[in-house]
Amino acid sequence: MNLAIQATKFIWMNGRFIEWDEAKVHVLTHALNYGTGVFEGIRGYAGDGNLYVFRLHDHLNRLMRSAKTYFMEIPYKVEDLEKAILELLRRNELRVTCYIRPLAYRSYGFIGLDPSRSEVHVAIAAFPFGKYLDPTKGVSCCISSWRRIAIDALPPDAKACGNYVNSALAKMEALKNGYDEAIFLDSHGYVCEGTGENIFIVRDGIIATPPLSAGILEGITRDSVIKIAGDMGLKVEERIITRNELYVCDEAFFTGTAAEITPIVKIDGRIVGDGSIGPITRRLQEAFFSIVEGRNDRYKHWLTAVYSP
Repeated sequence: MNLAIQATKFIWMNGRFIEWDEAKVHVLTHALNYGTGVFEGIRGYAGDGNLYVFRLHDHLNRLMRSAKTYFMEIPYKVEDLEKAILELLRRNELRVTCYIRPLAYRSYGFIGLDPSRSEVHVAIAAFPFGKYLDPTKGVSCCISSWRRIAIDALPPDAKACGNYVNSALAKMEALKNGYDEAIFLDSHGYVCEGTGENIFIVRDGIIATPPLSAGILEGITRDSVIKIAGDMGLKVEERIITRNELYVCDEAFFTGTAAEITPIVKIDGRIVGDGSIGPITRRLQEAFFSIVEGRNDRYKHWLTAVYSP
């Protein structure tokens, strides 16, 4: 997939809209040297003649929780950031499906592992964004040789910049070995998540996904899928999943802001189901896209319209 960033006109930084190329930080910025930042990934979806931001308030609340974990006091309220995002999308005249990246980070000023004296700065970028993984054909995965960060080593449910070095190692390993994506096991050897996605399997019509205690990110798309599946009358279990269950399940799929709902069709060379998108995965995909594109009134409360009707 083409993941090259397409520049837009403006970026919001510390309360100001500045030109894209002027959004710069010093090379000794604390977050650049030590990973002391937290971020969110949010999507805006074109649909029904408008642009809809999916679960904006929930994403920004998670940003605040991540910041709290790392003793970072973001100098803006959730409502301030919501307004900034919507105005940024308008100023950039974005009317296509796009990606929104709010980032709070420890800034320049002090060296050393104690970040507390470095100010917290905030930036928001928004740009056109297509598919991160192939939702139509599905993806081929391997079990990573790298384990997911243990919950007593780093808090994996905080979306912190430094956490994703772990993911980068697994992603590069997968790509170099001819796979599309990697699946982490947790420190106990149970299924955890992908490099940037939550994971679900289907066995005998029952959907299962690892629990928060497995050290996963508390995904907003994951939460959405659990709610959608429940509304469809499907049974969802949050439980421990063994590695071998990945090999024998009927269906498997990733969820995430970037991945949306992406079928997994092969794991460690083993075909999942019949190698195509499974019926439950397809139902969830269709429901999800009808929601984010503004075609399902039942879930309108998950959408924030960017432009006036």
